[in-house]
Amino acid sequence: MADGRLAAGAPGPEATGPEPECTGGAAEREPAALERGLFQDEDSYSDCSDQDKPRSSLPSFVPAGKVSFPEMFQTSHLLFYERFRAYQDYILADCKASEVREFTAEFLEKVLEPSGWRAVWHTNVFKVLVEVTDVDFAALEAVARLAQPYLCECQVSTFTVECVMELLELRERRLPLQELWVAFDDSGAFDQTALAIEHVRFFYQNIWRSWDEEEEDEYDYFVRCVEPRLRLHYDILEERVPSGLVTDYRSLLSQCEDSYRKFLNLRSSLSNCNSDTEQENLSMVEGLKLYSEMEQLKQKLKLIENPLLRYVFGYQKNSNIQAKGVRPNGQKVTHVVSSAMMTGLLQSLLRDRLCQEPCQEEVEIQFHRDPLSAVSACFEGDTVIVCPGHYVVHAPLSIAECITLEGYGLPDDVVIEKRGKGDTFVDCTGADIKISSIKFVQHDAVEGILIIHRGKTTLENCVLQCETTGVTVRASAEFLMKASDLYGAKGAGVEIYPGSKCTLSDNGIHHCKEGILIKDFLDEHYDIPQISMVNNIIHNNEGYGVVLVKPTIFSDLQENTPDGTEENKDLKIQTSGEADAAENLDLDELIQCATGKMGLCARSGLGEQVEGNCEIVHELLAASTQKGQLRKKRLSELGIMQADDSLLSQEMFVSIVGNQFKWNGKGSFGTFLF
Repeated sequence: MADGRLAAGAPGPEATGPEPECTGGAAEREPAALERGLFQDEDSYSDCSDQDKPRSSLPSFVPAGKVSFPEMFQTSHLLFYERFRAYQDYILADCKASEVREFTAEFLEKVLEPSGWRAVWHTNVFKVLVEVTDVDFAALEAVARLAQPYLCECQVSTFTVECVMELLELRERRLPLQELWVAFDDSGAFDQTALAIEHVRFFYQNIWRSWDEEEEDEYDYFVRCVEPRLRLHYDILEERVPSGLVTDYRSLLSQCEDSYRKFLNLRSSLSNCNSDTEQENLSMVEGLKLYSEMEQLKQKLKLIENPLLRYVFGYQKNSNIQAKGVRPNGQKVTHVVSSAMMTGLLQSLLRDRLCQEPCQEEVEIQFHRDPLSAVSACFEGDTVIVCPGHYVVHAPLSIAECITLEGYGLPDDVVIEKRGKGDTFVDCTGADIKISSIKFVQHDAVEGILIIHRGKTTLENCVLQCETTGVTVRASAEFLMKASDLYGAKGAGVEIYPGSKCTLSDNGIHHCKEGILIKDFLDEHYDIPQISMVNNIIHNNEGYGVVLVKPTIFSDLQENTPDGTEENKDLKIQTSGEADAAENLDLDELIQCATGKMGLCARSGLGEQVEGNCEIVHELLAASTQKGQLRKKRLSELGIMQADDSLLSQEMFVSIVGNQFKWNGKGSFGTFLF
């Protein structure tokens, strides 16, 4: 394991032990090198005069409370990369899970002062000032005594100094390092001690799991467990994970810890019992159930901890917004949104939108200053007209009714901007929602700019300026996007979930991490999504224009897939011979290309546009065929030898023509295997 000491971002010399000489051989320079912190500036050691004035490089804080404790080292502010480098290069390196404690003790021996420093012993019940006289590195414990003057703050009024002394004696004056907060010392002598204890405390509070040692003992514990958990911790701190997913993760973690405790207790009781009784047999069955439950929980935790899988699979949030339905009197209302209603604007509205037909029945009109209040006041069948202006909202725009939300003017003239932290911007759960001629600008949202949970949503002539994910089409939802522009997503521009229906026509999707992400086969109970893509321009995305997600099991099945299977007959393919680059490519050849009978690039002169369309069709058809095979196999394993072909068929309407894929970082189309 590498030698070295840890420090925070600010440079500063250490003052532990004798001060190093300015000159000398390699043997004299080695202790000085050991004094340097991981993030310290080497220039701080270039001038010997600086060592005459040692000072701490760490900030301090005064603990809140009724008792005036001394200042403490502030170490909880460390950044992700500081903790990452500390664990990777200095503490854990390439150790196994079973070697974590040994490596940690070895690290502490190099950087921790064995005595002479004060700390606050901090528990859930009390805080008391102690002085450390020795350290048991192997046990990660400090030997301590009460410091003078006696300072103690407790939630229980009867907890006196005698009680503290008695508790210390019962524990043989040995305290866990995790429960100690080092008192500030401006000399800098205890900076490394404070940082080392912070790293140990953070690791066992946020990274280590009690079952880690029982996992397969590999040499990649840091890569397998520490790094993803550390990234998740900071993603949560920076509010880059949906709040619902954070709640789910903590709930799963609590369930897994509870199951593991029960499993350990049961295993211990079985090991102490030598008789082969019926009760023991029942306990073994219960133990197997607990083990199976625990393994399932651990897999779910790993799915959330892995940043790539967390992004690919997403968070299946169920919207709890309830539709109000039709008004009791059956009347429909037109809601007009304007920050200031002028006479000219009102006359234009009356002429263009509100009184288009002379014999039209009377319609109630309600005026609002912001879109949120207008949408909240809607019942089924209402219309919201947003007048030109820049509207800033600080809460999600949740649409549960079948309404029409339209901008009065060009999208750049009707802007709705979301500010402030929050999971989503626009949530759609209505059976039939129409949105048109509006520009949506997203800031600080954790999830997408537009999420369709269920029902049908039509988006036409809109602009979506994203910061996270663009549009998310959940399972069983339907989305129609026409003549719109979407850009800036740090994730995918459009995420299409299995079991959904998505139609994209004449849109621009650009400058995103991925253009379109098709989340296929995330659950065997969901059908492949129905997708139609016509005349879209997908360009300048960091990754692929279109990405298909599928499990590795289908790669194995693909090798045994015969040409011309029955499942392919159920797939409907619409192609267009009108595309300029595809005028010489007939339907039969396209189908052959899709089913693997000819290479995608076999024909000379096949442009990037047609190549991308053909490749997407090919992959979707192959995926559908493979899913049909997997279903047959599973039904056969259940004893269903003759299955109804209509049950097995994965009919997918595919219309992928006329799309242009330009300047995407990794190409037009790619697959992600999980």
